[in-house]
Amino acid sequence: MIRIGILGDIGSGKSFAAKKFGYPVFNADHEVSKLYKTNINVYQKLKKILPDYIFEFPINKIQLSNAILANNLNLKKIIKIVHKEIRNKLRSFLKKNKNKKYVILDIPLLLENKINKKKDILVYVEAGKTEILRNLKKRKNFNARIINKFKKIQLPLAYKKRNSRFIIKNKFTQKSVKDGIKKILKDIKNERSSS
Repeated sequence: MIRIGILGDIGSGKSFAAKKFGYPVFNADHEVSKLYKTNINVYQKLKKILPDYIFEFPINKIQLSNAILANNLNLKKIIKIVHKEIRNKLRSFLKKNKNKKYVILDIPLLLENKINKKKDILVYVEAGKTEILRNLKKRKNFNARIINKFKKIQLPLAYKKRNSRFIIKNKFTQKSVKDGIKKILKDIKNERSSS
């Protein structure tokens, strides 16, 4: 099984690119949303550390946003609780897909939380700032302040780009992404067959 980790800026189209590979995708954001809706344990832990903000189940994203905006430490507290659960979900995902040729890891804090392995193939999704902002504004709960808080806990984009084996230039068209992916999969296949 070859693990492909998708990196890039918030709103650069990482999830879109991940889906276009056509292999099983572990989407951490979806898993986190599911946790907030279905995991009473996570709710109880968050309620315990953030009693002024978290007070109903399923967990309301607005309450989480308020907690994050109120205090920089709250985001770290939330991540600490959620991260453990996500690691468990990732483990079962990898076990379930162990016979697949590729698995795609769409995990925002892949490098920051040291979830990646040395042999993972890292792919950086690059997009223009204007397009990214336009893409973000389409999101239902778009909040520039929240996005900036998340950016502050992430490694610099230049570092992520430098450490990626491949770069997909996302022009926010199906074609730009599909062409990039086709080339990546071809290069990986060629490398494997020649080694």
